[in-house]
Amino acid sequence: MLGRLGIRLGRQLLVMWGILTLLFLLTRTLPEEQQLLARFGGIPTGAAPTARQIQAAQQQARHRLGLDYPLFYFSRHSAPPTQMLALRWQWEGRHNQYHHWLAGLWHGNLGYSYQTQEPVLPLLAQALRTTVPLTLLALLVLVLLSGALGIKLAQARRLGPLLTVLFALDALPLFAVASLLLLLLANPDFLALFPAYGLADEADPGSSLTYLSYLVLPAASLVLTGIAEPAIQLATALRHELQQPYVLAARAKGLSERQVLWRHTLRNAALPSLVLFTDLLPNLLAGSVVVELIFALPGIGRLLAEAATARDYPVLLGGVLLLTVLRQLSLWVADGLHYLLDPRLSPAAT
Repeated sequence: MLGRLGIRLGRQLLVMWGILTLLFLLTRTLPEEQQLLARFGGIPTGAAPTARQIQAAQQQARHRLGLDYPLFYFSRHSAPPTQMLALRWQWEGRHNQYHHWLAGLWHGNLGYSYQTQEPVLPLLAQALRTTVPLTLLALLVLVLLSGALGIKLAQARRLGPLLTVLFALDALPLFAVASLLLLLLANPDFLALFPAYGLADEADPGSSLTYLSYLVLPAASLVLTGIAEPAIQLATALRHELQQPYVLAARAKGLSERQVLWRHTLRNAALPSLVLFTDLLPNLLAGSVVVELIFALPGIGRLLAEAATARDYPVLLGGVLLLTVLRQLSLWVADGLHYLLDPRLSPAAT
C-alpha cells in the first residue's frame, strides 16, 4: 500500500513540475523583454538620456529581474553562414534562469515581484487572508445547500420548476450573477443590505459580523453559479439507488423512508458525487478571480489578475503553484473519502 501511495505521489509531483516548468518557459520566451525593461525600470527618466545611459539602465534592470542569464540548461545559437554543419545548441550549465528559479523553489523561495520587489510568498499569504475565508464560506454553504437540494430533487415527484431554476443559474455567467447581486442588494437606490465592495479598515477577521458582511455577496455569487451540477448529480444517484433491491428489502423490514435514505442510499449515492464535491474548491478558487475583481476584494484572484495584466511573472508562477497544489490535494481528499465510504476500493482490499 505504501508503495502505491509513493508511486501516486511521485506521479502527481511530476505533473506539478511539468505544469510549472511549461509555464515558466512560456513566460520567459515571450518576445516582450523590452516592454518588461521599460515598465520595471529599464529606461531612465529625465532629460534626454544618452544611449550609454539607456544601455546601462537596461543592464541593471535585466540583472534585477534575473534576465541576464541564459533561459535553460542549453540554448540555441545561430551558426555563421560558412559553418552550416556547426553545432547550433550550446550547453549553459547551471547558471541559467530556470535552474535558479527551481533551486529557489526547492528552498521555499518563489522569487520577488517585478513591481514591488517584495518576496512572492508574503504577497500570496496576505492575499490568502481574504480568499481562504471567502472560499471556505462558499464551500460550506454550497455543500450543505446542494446536498439538501439533491435529496429534495430525489424525493420530489415534480421536478420541472426546481430544475428550471437550477439550469438557469448554471447557464448564467458568474460575472452577471455577481453584478446582479451587487445592483440589487448593495445599491442605495434599491436595497443597501450589504457593503458594495472592498474591505473596510474595520473589517478585520477578528470582528466576525463586520467581516462576514463583506463576504456574503461574493460567496452568494459563487454558490448560486455552482449549485446546479452537484445537486443534480446527487439527485440522479439517489434516484438510481432508491430503485435497487436492497432498498425494497429495507422497506420490507419496516424502516422508514428517512432511515432508508440516511442509513443506506445516501452513502452509496455519495460515491459518484464525491468527484464533483472535491472539485468545488479548485473551481471556487478559479471563480474568486471574477468576484474579487467585481467586489474589489484583495484576495488571491485579484492578485493573479493584476499580475497577469502587469506581466509580473514571479507572482503569477507562485499563484499557479498554489492552485496546482490545492488541485492535487483535492484529488487526495476524493480518494480518501472514496476509501472511507467504500473500503472495497482501498488498495489493501485489491
